[in-house]
Amino acid sequence: MKNVDFKNSLVILGNKIELWYENSINIIPNLVAALLVLLIFIVIGKIIKKLSGRLLPKITKNKSVINLLQTMIYAFIMLLGLFVSLEILNLEKTVTSILAGAGVIGLALGFAFQEIASNFVSGVFIAFRRPYKLEDIVEIDNYFGKVTDINLRTTSITTFQGLEVLIPNKYMFTKPFINLTTTPHRRIDIAVGVSYSDDLEKVEKVTKHALEEISERVKDRPVEVYFNEFGASSINLSARVWINYPKNQAYLRATHEAIIAIKKAFDKNKISIPFPIRTLDVNGGTLNEIKDKFNNM
Repeated sequence: MKNVDFKNSLVILGNKIELWYENSINIIPNLVAALLVLLIFIVIGKIIKKLSGRLLPKITKNKSVINLLQTMIYAFIMLLGLFVSLEILNLEKTVTSILAGAGVIGLALGFAFQEIASNFVSGVFIAFRRPYKLEDIVEIDNYFGKVTDINLRTTSITTFQGLEVLIPNKYMFTKPFINLTTTPHRRIDIAVGVSYSDDLEKVEKVTKHALEEISERVKDRPVEVYFNEFGASSINLSARVWINYPKNQAYLRATHEAIIAIKKAFDKNKISIPFPIRTLDVNGGTLNEIKDKFNNM
C-alpha cells in the first residue's frame, strides 16, 4: 500500500513538473514581449521627462514643483508600461489587485497625512498662481515681513525684527493676506490735533504744503487734509499722502519725514499742537488743605 502511494506521488509530481515546463516554454514569447514593452515605456518616460524639464520652467520657476511634476510624469508612464506588460502576460487579476491595493493605501495615507497633503497641494497651487514671490513684503494674521523661501509645504517669512516664521501653505492659500509689493503705492495717514484758537483754513494750507515736499511722494496724487472731530483739548485732523512703496523702509521713512515736516511747519506758522488737558477734581477741600492733611499723616 505504501509502495502504491509513493509511486502515485511520483507520477503526480512528474506531471506537475512537466506541466510547469510546458507553461514556461509557452510563456516565453509573452514574457519577452512584456519585457520589450516595459523597456520601450522606460525609454519613452525618460524622453518625456527630459522634454518636460525644458517646458515646465516656462510655466513655473519653482524648482521643487518642476522636479515633482517630472517625477509624477515619469512614474505615470512607468505604471502604464507595467500594466500593459502584465496584460500581455495575461495577469489581469494581478493588475486589478494592484489597483485595488493602491486605492486602499492612498485612502489610508490621505487620512493619516491630511495636513501634510493639504499643505502640499496648496504649495503646488501657489507655485502656479504665484500670488506672491521671493522678496515680496506680505502681511498675514499678525506676521509682517519679507518672503524669503517658498517650498511645497511651507512659506518662510522673515519679519522686520529679524525673526523667521514658517507658515503652512494651507494658510497662505486659504487665508486673506496683504501683498504690499504688488501694490506700488501706499497711503500714509498722519493724525494730529491743533488748538481751538487756530485758523483751520490756515492749518489745512500749511499742512498740505508741508507734506508736498516729502520724498517718495506720488506727484500726481494731491495731499489731503480732513478735520474729523472736536477733541477734548484739540480739533483733530487726518493728513493723507500717497508714496511710492518699493520697500518697507520707504513707508517708515516717509512717515518719519511727514511728522517732522508738519511739526516744523506748525512751529514756523505759530500753530500749536496742544497737550492733553486733564482736570483733577479733589473732594474734601482745597489743594492746600489736602497737602496739609498728607503732611500731618
